[in-house]
Amino acid sequence: MAVLNFKGKTFVQNHHLAVKYHQLLPQKDKSQTDKVSLNDNLIIHGDNLKALKALLPSYAGKIKCIYIDPPYNTGNENWVYNDNVNSPMMQDWLGKVVDKEDFTRHDKWLCMMMPRLKLLRELLRDDGVIFVSIDDNEQHRLRFLMDEVFGEENFIANIIWQKKFSPQNDAKFFSDNHDFIVVYAKKKNGGEEIGGWVRKLLPRTEQMEERYSNPDNDHRGPWSSGDLSVKTYSKAYDYPITTPSGKIINPTKGRCWYTSKENLQKLIEDNRVWFGEKGDNVPRIKRFLSEVQSGLVPVTIWLHQDVGHNQQARQELKEIFLDVDFPFETPKPVALLKRILQLSTSKDSIILDSFAGSGTTAHAVLELNKEDSGNRKFILVECEDYADKITAERVRRVIKGVPNAKDETLKKGLGGTFSYFELGDPIEMESILEGKNLPDYLELARYVFYTATGEEFDSEKVDEKRNFIGESKEYEVYLFYKPDIEYLRTTALTLDKAKNLGEYKDKKRLVFAPSKYLDHDYLLKYRIDYCQLPFEIYKLKS
Repeated sequence: MAVLNFKGKTFVQNHHLAVKYHQLLPQKDKSQTDKVSLNDNLIIHGDNLKALKALLPSYAGKIKCIYIDPPYNTGNENWVYNDNVNSPMMQDWLGKVVDKEDFTRHDKWLCMMMPRLKLLRELLRDDGVIFVSIDDNEQHRLRFLMDEVFGEENFIANIIWQKKFSPQNDAKFFSDNHDFIVVYAKKKNGGEEIGGWVRKLLPRTEQMEERYSNPDNDHRGPWSSGDLSVKTYSKAYDYPITTPSGKIINPTKGRCWYTSKENLQKLIEDNRVWFGEKGDNVPRIKRFLSEVQSGLVPVTIWLHQDVGHNQQARQELKEIFLDVDFPFETPKPVALLKRILQLSTSKDSIILDSFAGSGTTAHAVLELNKEDSGNRKFILVECEDYADKITAERVRRVIKGVPNAKDETLKKGLGGTFSYFELGDPIEMESILEGKNLPDYLELARYVFYTATGEEFDSEKVDEKRNFIGESKEYEVYLFYKPDIEYLRTTALTLDKAKNLGEYKDKKRLVFAPSKYLDHDYLLKYRIDYCQLPFEIYKLKS
């Protein structure tokens, strides 16, 4: 496999492993729910690399569909490289706008994307799939990068989306009317039973059905007509047809009819051939809507009339926000995201968008749930300051209803909830005894459980009174901790605490505590593996 090399690659290949886990701080006043929870739909404000790492304890291997719309790196977007990588060259990049005059802008873009793609892959289910919007500036480099991160054998498609419906007359060379959507699976050929990505058919849309009509009042219902001739020539199928008006029709030179003369007569008698309203047109075969399969094979060219375009997306935002000015030149339409969800998700899937922007992904999830009574869940991550005032506010409004919406369902509200979180301080175990940035119990429990077991953390299993934080395949896990410096200095795992852990369940007990007053024999007796806080937690699975 060809490999793409770029400045900084050696420093970012494993940077995602060095990113610290950060707290996710609930913001009740910005949420649209009675109970803020990490099990809800989520909107997270903060750096998306850190946020993705913070999501691992709860969502590693659980995301069915990822859609991202990263900077296209046109040189006009004013994006800034912000990853604090341990390299003098990359430290010099920090905080600087990447523009057209930057000769390393492609290197910086690749250095930004690589660790994020690696974390996104960790979050995907084995049967999960990722869609990435991009244009010609970085499309070819993105393909090389995704081949490396996801494996070239997991490439699915490079979709062409018609983002504009009319040409730009002032274009210097060609009018740029399309973007790409690059699609990769986590495990393309695994097979459904072992996690391979399964292709889905697209449901028929209203626009597709509008192509069918019934001008002759056929009892079989609406139909459309298709060419009766084919280019694979056969002399036996090259014969004249007499129309009802008496006109003689021959196939175009080099072509023939698609069926025999005898079979054609049967089709005419069955009213399957259309000669036009006056009976003198070139014959065409009738194809009835009732006979068309309910699902359509997806194609790699997505036209604006089927999935929307940029101007439509801007109109959707204006309908929701009226006179607000938006920082988005090319937002994505809801129909485009719904097409992606229809192809890649089921009714209970989790969808992640870590470059959330205007919040179209959440809007599409809620709208599709409303249509098919689904229970899909979205997770949005947005680093910019508009995360609350635009990203989350759009979701609030479509949940509650948009008074001036043309669509009656949107006007009444799509329903749903979401919990809003801010990215907090890093969880640095070595600083706990110094009383710096102490996380709350649940946040430390998430970090401890996932880091020690590599398995999903379920906050609903936590019983803080008995210091129990969850159960993995090998361990019952306990955490003696409070965000209180005096508690940490005076608390230890004692014989009484060991006895009070509860009934033994044929699993080792992994106990985290600031110190212990038990010798090795007692630890063996009570099947305890002891890990001391505040020292860095090790991964038992490694």
